[in-house]
Amino acid sequence: MSKVQHWSEAEDGPLGEAALIDKLERQGYSVNRYVYPPGTVFPPHTHEVDKIDAVLSGCFLLEMEGERIILEPGDSLAVPRGVVHSAEVVGDEPVVSLDAVRTR
Repeated sequence: MSKVQHWSEAEDGPLGEAALIDKLERQGYSVNRYVYPPGTVFPPHTHEVDKIDAVLSGCFLLEMEGERIILEPGDSLAVPRGVVHSAEVVGDEPVVSLDAVRTR
């Protein structure tokens, strides 16, 4: 599985929505913001594009290639096109997620 990228205040400054969007866009991604309430589950699926799932707040459990990883605020994970994965909101707090799709 791809390695989780953790936000680095030393390199990236304070974590915030604008800063995380800017970082993803500089990597060649188009970014959409979503809020998923507690109990949200995405069953196993694939995408036809390379993506990054990034979390601004809450906890998001992703399962991909037999591994389960919890993404916390500032964490992001690359999800390559065609790879089966699932996700769910963990805990009682909504997840604010940035869904980044590769544009170049």
